[in-house]
Amino acid sequence: MVNHRTRLRSLFRLLAGAQMFIAAWGCAQTISLPQSPQVGAKNRVVSLTLHAVNENGKDAFAFEGKTVAPVIRASPGDVLKITYINDLPAKSPESCAINPCMEMTNLHFHGLSVSPGAPQDDVLTMLAKPGQTLHYSVRIPRDHPPGLFWYHTHPHGESHRQVLDGMSGAIVIEGMERYVPEVKGLRERVLVVRGRSIEHDPNAHTLRRDVDIPAHACGGEAEAVEEIFTVNGALRPPIEIAPEERQFWRIVNASADRYLNLQLAGQTFEIVALDGMPLAFHDPKNPTRTADHLLVAPAGRVEAIVTGPSPGAHVSLRTLCVDTGRDGDPNPEMVLADLVPPSSSQSGTDQASEQARAIDSRPPLYKPVNLASLEKTKLNFTVTFTEDKNGFYINGRKFAMDESPMTSARVGTYEHWRIVNRTAELHPFHIHQVHFLAYAENGVQVPHPVWLDTVNVPYDGSVDVILDFTNPIIKGMSVFHCHLLNHEDKGMMAKILFK
Repeated sequence: MVNHRTRLRSLFRLLAGAQMFIAAWGCAQTISLPQSPQVGAKNRVVSLTLHAVNENGKDAFAFEGKTVAPVIRASPGDVLKITYINDLPAKSPESCAINPCMEMTNLHFHGLSVSPGAPQDDVLTMLAKPGQTLHYSVRIPRDHPPGLFWYHTHPHGESHRQVLDGMSGAIVIEGMERYVPEVKGLRERVLVVRGRSIEHDPNAHTLRRDVDIPAHACGGEAEAVEEIFTVNGALRPPIEIAPEERQFWRIVNASADRYLNLQLAGQTFEIVALDGMPLAFHDPKNPTRTADHLLVAPAGRVEAIVTGPSPGAHVSLRTLCVDTGRDGDPNPEMVLADLVPPSSSQSGTDQASEQARAIDSRPPLYKPVNLASLEKTKLNFTVTFTEDKNGFYINGRKFAMDESPMTSARVGTYEHWRIVNRTAELHPFHIHQVHFLAYAENGVQVPHPVWLDTVNVPYDGSVDVILDFTNPIIKGMSVFHCHLLNHEDKGMMAKILFK
């Protein structure tokens, strides 16, 4: 009898342990990583129709009858032809940074080196009211670098709400294998990480527990956690990867206002591109870089090769705590996804179909730069971020649609800018159309300068960048701004004229 009771107690302990495991992993084990529909080119034209709709009180993209944003895949030389129809209600059920919401909308092709003029990446004059339609025709230059980019709405005053609702999607410009041959044949994952508001969610406590947010605060901010992350629209999904399998992950931080500090515990990221720019494009001798964690600002992207963990190891893709400053928003540690072994039902054919993508066999183009020479470039312009209870400012000015450009840049040149953050919170600086070399922080050269289109600016600090204005097709009026979109909506944006 004693042995029988002992065995029962052991069994109950095992069952209790199993229940705890299921509670922690159940969500990840039952909901597969969603796969977005993919739209490619036919006869060098990528053609699609997007609708802006409101579903269950939230704005969303609708594509082919479903509210799922497609992954747009194009090659250098292709044309994106997008019909964008505003089917939003005339009166919004939501609130905006500047009320009332007008339900205006448009598209921004973040990171693409394309014209800022209509009908391309124009966020200033191309705006659709409810019932109106925009017709985009975006020409991808034949010498455009390959990489991960993204599209999202950009109506001033309503950008934050629409992007927080999920109005965003990935763009892949093919050809990364030209710079990093190892990615050819690897299984590709396009991971769109978005923020999800839980501020008024009655299940907020459960949701915070599901993604393992620690009970204690991690930064200097005083507010409660208001957002959690989803991956391809799912909360803590599983990512199937076999032990020692190498996969090519393309991750975009599509959050409206939150940072990622990516980590795979015990694993490393073999980085091949940042913000849609292959490392080899400017530094052919160093096409990859290894890191055990990586800070990705809102709108930033990282493309990396990852290796499956050892058999039996429980590894998660996490974002670590980011201290955004005493005036910043909470950005705690949490689990984004769990790495799991492939299911027995997965076939080699399924993997092969996911690997099917356009292969660019042209020789790579490189643009090496002399960092020492660029560092000697005189300071051309200073961007100063400030804020107060009335709003957010660049060089003491709030953005207005009818204002003249704050600065101009001559096409064919490089310029040295300094971005100064005179606030008590982080701000990510972004400029449309061009990339820049971020080479110094707080006046000290960083160990590994990188080319980006969005860079974190430390609170009470600064970054120095060299902007590349040499592309002859980048002419016209464009903008630069803080990519905490709530800040942009409330004034932290300015115009620049490329001439």
